[in-house]
Amino acid sequence: MTEPQPPQTQQHPAMSDAAPAQSPASFSNGAAPPVGLYQSRASAQTTPRDYQYYRAVFRGQQMPFAYLDLDLLDENIRLTRARAGGKRIRIASKSVRSVAVIKRILATEPTFQGIMAFTAREAVYLARQGLDDLLIGYPTWHEEDIAAVARATADGAHITLMVDSLAHVEHIETIARRYGVRLPLCLDIDMSVDFPGLHFGVWRSPLRTAEQVRPLIARIMSSPHVWLDGIMGYEAQIAGVGDRYPGQLLKNALVTWLKRRSLSEIAARRAALVALIREYAPQVRFVNGGGTGSVHTTRLEECVSEITVGSAFYGPALFDHYRDFRYQPAAGFAIEIVRRPHPQIYTCLGGGYVASGAAGADKLPQPYLPQGAQLIATEGAGEVQTPIRYRGPIALSLGDPIFLRHAKAGELCERFSHLLLVSNGSIVDKVTTYRGDGQCFL
Repeated sequence: MTEPQPPQTQQHPAMSDAAPAQSPASFSNGAAPPVGLYQSRASAQTTPRDYQYYRAVFRGQQMPFAYLDLDLLDENIRLTRARAGGKRIRIASKSVRSVAVIKRILATEPTFQGIMAFTAREAVYLARQGLDDLLIGYPTWHEEDIAAVARATADGAHITLMVDSLAHVEHIETIARRYGVRLPLCLDIDMSVDFPGLHFGVWRSPLRTAEQVRPLIARIMSSPHVWLDGIMGYEAQIAGVGDRYPGQLLKNALVTWLKRRSLSEIAARRAALVALIREYAPQVRFVNGGGTGSVHTTRLEECVSEITVGSAFYGPALFDHYRDFRYQPAAGFAIEIVRRPHPQIYTCLGGGYVASGAAGADKLPQPYLPQGAQLIATEGAGEVQTPIRYRGPIALSLGDPIFLRHAKAGELCERFSHLLLVSNGSIVDKVTTYRGDGQCFL
């Protein structure tokens, strides 16, 4: 493999020498949602969110159901914008999983631009819903999935494929050639950090050094069928690892120390690799980094042009455990009390909506309201029934709801076809999730 040569500047296939590079703001993200239907109309700070509030809002609703509190969503949008410090924010669709909600967030202001999809099929589906500037956050291999992206590209969509190996590039190139299109690529660089005896981060990309990156740049730059659109580096150990768990002082202290030690190496590695890549591919449109848990640190890196955010909008339970920020619990679900086997045990129908990742109690849904409600350790959240222990002052009866929060954000929407939208003490609309649209991407 020859070394990449900087003299020739690769361009977006739609650009001429006289045309400036297309800015992210110029992409169409679909029409704004019908504001009159579900624009929030109250400040979450002036309306207490307690059990009585939500029980009154949802009185008579068939359970289980999922909901999204628009007033709290707007609080989370404002906090995210403030934490980003002027950086563009790309929405992680896997943490939202509702086209209507994605469009609503995008419509709030220009800070929110573009979507990070989690599969090619999802990206193509979102393009058909009028959304654009779609970055697939993970590699795609199946030929039909890449072919679907190629067909969407031929129809005018802008969908960027993720790569971290020559095999990825050459496979995509073969399919792009067949369809007569040039496909945009994003190079995924690894942001994990190794300490003695510990790999701090996730096993993601193999690209960590200039020597590993150069052959891919050379291959991409030499191809008439693909072009380099962006660079991504996801510091999962900062963005996705909590450091304020109750009763875990030693673990919290260790994670905090590891994060602080990691930040300087992350910033230095990313800056060096971005500078190297831009030397040979100066047209690179975006440098993507971060996640909900690292917005406040990722924004400090000059080479980063945008930050991916997803979980921040719904404020799931896992994100209660970060020392530097706190989001509002905007999304949740309700299950119905159908039994009372003990004066302090309320058994509900459904509830076993467990999050992905390493198995543990933190992946279980968390009872939210009434305050003080708890799962029972020996049963957890069940497939058909979930017993809840509650000793508080609120009188609960058969047919009453127990409100819970999912550990993660978008995974909630895989279990429900709709989200009930709440604002100012009322249900103001109901929108479909991916499941309600008949879609299941993973």
